[in-house]
Formats: sequence, C-alpha cells, structure tokens
Amino acid sequence: MIANRIGTILSSVAGAVLFGGAIVAQTGKPAGADWMHAGQDPGGSKYSPLQQITPSNVGQLRRAWVFRTGDRAGRMNATPIVVNNVMYFDSVDAVYALEADTGKLRWRFKGDGSPTRRGVTYWPGDGGDFSARLLTYYGRRMVALDIETGKPVVDFGTNGYIEKDTQQGFASSPPAIFKNLVITGGSSPTVDAYDVRTGRKVWTFNLIPQPGQPGHDSWQSDDWKRNTGINVWGYISVDVQNEMVFLPVSQASPNYWGGERPGDNLYGDSVVALDANTGKLKWYHQMVHHDIWDYDPSAQPALIDVVQDGQRIPAVAQHNKTGLLFIYNRLTGKPIFGVEERPVPQSHVPGEKTSPTQPFPLKPLPLAKNTFTAADLWDRTPGHALYCKTLWEQNHGFNDGPYTPWDTKESGRTAVIFPGAIGGGNWGGVSFNSELGLIFANVGNYGQWGYLVKSPPTSYNAYDKSTPMGTSPAQYRFWNPDTAWPCQKGPWGELFAINANTGDIVWRVPLGQYPELEARGIKDVGTPNLGGSITTGGGLVFIAATVDSKFRAFDARIGKELWSFTLEVPGHSTPTTYLGRDGKQYVAVVAGGGPYPGVMPYGDYVSAFTLP
Repeated sequence: MIANRIGTILSSVAGAVLFGGAIVAQTGKPAGADWMHAGQDPGGSKYSPLQQITPSNVGQLRRAWVFRTGDRAGRMNATPIVVNNVMYFDSVDAVYALEADTGKLRWRFKGDGSPTRRGVTYWPGDGGDFSARLLTYYGRRMVALDIETGKPVVDFGTNGYIEKDTQQGFASSPPAIFKNLVITGGSSPTVDAYDVRTGRKVWTFNLIPQPGQPGHDSWQSDDWKRNTGINVWGYISVDVQNEMVFLPVSQASPNYWGGERPGDNLYGDSVVALDANTGKLKWYHQMVHHDIWDYDPSAQPALIDVVQDGQRIPAVAQHNKTGLLFIYNRLTGKPIFGVEERPVPQSHVPGEKTSPTQPFPLKPLPLAKNTFTAADLWDRTPGHALYCKTLWEQNHGFNDGPYTPWDTKESGRTAVIFPGAIGGGNWGGVSFNSELGLIFANVGNYGQWGYLVKSPPTSYNAYDKSTPMGTSPAQYRFWNPDTAWPCQKGPWGELFAINANTGDIVWRVPLGQYPELEARGIKDVGTPNLGGSITTGGGLVFIAATVDSKFRAFDARIGKELWSFTLEVPGHSTPTTYLGRDGKQYVAVVAGGGPYPGVMPYGDYVSAFTLP
C-alpha cells in the first residue's frame, strides 16, 4: 500500500537517525547529502531522502545561482553529480567542477573533441594507492580525471586515457561503476568492463549472440556478422548487493527496414542482466521483436522493490519508446505482472518479415498513445486543426494499431505511427520513491509518419524511410513543424504515478503548457518532453524536460503542480538534489535547449534553487 505519511525514516537507510528534519548517517554526514550517480544511486532510482523542501514550502523556492558554460552548441543533457559540495558535469565542449552551493567555477577540462554530454561518472578511490576520479568519454577514448584538479590521472591507461579497440566510439551516456570496474557501452555491439584503476580490460559481453551462445538462432541469416546497432548508449544500472548489471540494449539497424536482418534480432530492444564480476549472462527479455520503428529502450533500467503478500521482491522497471513499462523480478527475469505476446499488423514491403506478435505487459497499462484514427485529429483550434486534417488526408494516412509497419511509396499511402521514434518514453526514464512505493514516468504523445522508398543499388539496405515533406527531423513527426504542436488530440505530454506493488496507475496529469494555447484557455494538453524526473523524501517530484522551458515540482502523492520556474531554454535533462556546505537543500538542473524534440533555442545554463 502507498504510505499515508511523508517524512518517515526509510527502513532501507541502515544506521540512520532523524535529526533536525534530516536523515543523518552514523558517520555524521546526512544520508542523501550527495548525488553521486546520474540516477542518484547505482540502480538509477533517482530518489533522494532529503526532506527540507516539502509540498508546504516548495512554493518558496528561489534560484540561488546560475552558471553559464559559454557553449552555444546546445544539447546539454547532463545530470550533475555532487560529491562533498562539488558539482561535476559535462557540456558539449568540456567537463566542469563548480562549488555546489555558490556555482563558482573550480576547474574546467577541455579534452580533444566533445564529451558525452549526459554526465560524468564518479569513482571514490580504493582507500589506498588509487585516488578518486571522474570518468567520461571523448569519442573512442575514455578519460579519467582527478577530482581535485581536473587533470587526467596518469596511472589510468596511457596518460589518463584508454582507447576502444574497435572503430566505433563509446556511448553518449556515462559509464557505470561496480567495485573497481568501470562498465561501458558504445557504438559497437559489446559491453566492456575495465579496471578503473589501470584501464585494463576485464571482460566483454557480446550483444549479438555468437554461434553456440543463447539467442544466436534469433538471427536467421549471416547478418549477425556485419550488423550495426545492438548497442548500449543509455545509462547502465548496477545492483551492488546482488552483483548484477542491467543493460538497456538498442535496436538493430538499419532502423526502418529489416529485410536483411530477418528474425527477432537479439539482444536488440532487450533488458539484459549480467554477472557484474564476469560479464556472464544471467537473463534477458526482449521488449520489441525485429524492431523497424526505432523503439529501443534508451532509458536506464530502474532498480525498484515490489511488495506482494508481505514479501519484498527485488525488481527492475524498464521504460521504452513504446510507452510500455516492463517490470521484472531482477534476480530471475520473471515478469512481475505478466507479459503476453499479442498479434500485431504485418508488413507488405518486399523482403520484410515482421514478427507476428509483440510482447505487452499486462500491467501497467500503456502509458503512451499507441493507436490512431481520423477521429483522433486535433479539433480545438481552427488553424491547427486544418493543417493536421490536410496532412492526414493529402498523404492518405493510415494506422492499423500498435506496431503498424511502414509501407512503400508505391502503395500511395503514408503510415502514421504511435508512438513515434522519440516516444513514448525516452532516455529520461522513470524515478522511484521507495517510501511511497510509486514509480514516476513522463511520456510524450507524438507520432511519426512516412513511407519507405527504394535505396540506390550501392546502399546496404534496400529501403530507406522518407516523407513527402523532405528530410528535416521535425517533419518526420506527426505535427506542425512551425509550432511543434502534435496533430492528434491531447494530452501531448503526461506525468504518471504507478503503484509499484500493484501495477495500477495512481494518478496522471498533463505535463507542460503552450502559452499560445493557454491564452485560449487550453491548459490540459501538455507538451513534448525529453528528460527525466527525480523524487524526494520530502514528497516531491521535480522535472524540467518540457519544451515550454518550465522547471516544475509536483506533490508526489496526488500529482498536483506546486511550483514552477521559467528557465531561459528547455531543460532536456534530469535534475539533481543535494545538501550544500551551508546545510541547505538545493535542486539543480541543466538547460541546454536545442532542436530535439522541436525547433527550440539553444542555451548553456546550469541553475540551482533553494529555499530563502
């Protein structure tokens, strides 16, 4: 059951006492004072036990400081980590260390190229010869930086760097840490673990099963030898207690036509559990078979607890672009609420063979829109309604339900797919409040439309996806590219709370607003969003993510919006919260704006907020 009271001490916080409204560890340092991982903990819960900021006082939050990197390239998506009142993050151009309570620059490291832009990883050292360090990627190289100086650590690899032993680069999200291992994804179909002290490779897991390995027969041709995709570019989660690693594995490529990669294409679109010490397979579940929609699970697997019949079940929740939320027993891989294979529409494109069924969790119900008919077209403002009706009719739009396959240009019709390739759910993933037993998930409801055209004979794949409107990414979305307003009735963006113990939706609210529509009295549709939420022991959910540039706080129990602040540009990122050196709780967010998922301004802002 959901707890009725906010502010109780978590039973899982061992050796902690309540003092002055803060949970304080026996060491004297408040539990949750730091935000040491992108997901707060190695399992990506994005939960902080801090309680200074509550539903009753969150309305008083004020911006304490703002830092600008000077980088105008946009796409700053980092979740800052905070250790001992120092904030670390990266942007398109460099890695930064700031004083977390003042925003004052301590150091800046500019390497050769661009870092990951989704954050850095902290390793605390081994208490002996090897000191604490930060790790991030620069293309094919990983660098270890001294946390005090920002300079490369010379005893790691060669002068602080190791280089990937394939032509592909490392991932766009920072690596994971388990004991003295740094576990990495990247563009190649492998996950590798290195000794974080020396840079020596320790183990490798093949994301395309090799001959004799489980799942190899899901590749029905020799394409497994040359395939791209099947990689991990999102955040990796670690179950420290059970010594397991959880991978969100991307789809096979090419993205929209799979005629030369027949079969289910394991481990594409799967959550994969490994032994963290050895890289050996524990279990896997594929969430999309033979993906031709770009529906990869880009979100971090969130390690949660499910209580049923008085028993606590260690679980993992995996959100993906379909807007489906899969919840598994993380020790066995068994679906907590059941998963069933359901028949889905089949492709008629020459050479394509789609899977006859796709997996659907019985609970929770789909969080994102996955069907569409003409009756779903927007009808609340005349101009936008006319644009969308014309778009649908002139292009002979069709949708046959979930997993509608693409058709060819020669068919004379255009598929409108829900969700589109940016979700549903995207890399922001979910947050989990263990005290309330609630999972929080933000989704965007926007479609993608187009058809397949034959590629030149020299092209590797026989078909490419295209649209009659050209090649602009914004025009692949089923919306008006001038406004980024989707063409279906709302809600266009939503925030959900799901009871982890029952799989039931507890509340759902629109997320985001368009000022132009708000001026017309339309306040209930939400907006596209990209980024994630965090949740706190104070009973709050914080999220930016929306294209209206607002940073918001919600009451975690009932979903009521309690506070918002208008940032300079959209914060397509996940916030962080921590205690500063002054003993005050801060909430910080990176706002880089950028063109994804719409035509948005760029920015270079890091902002921190606290109570007066």
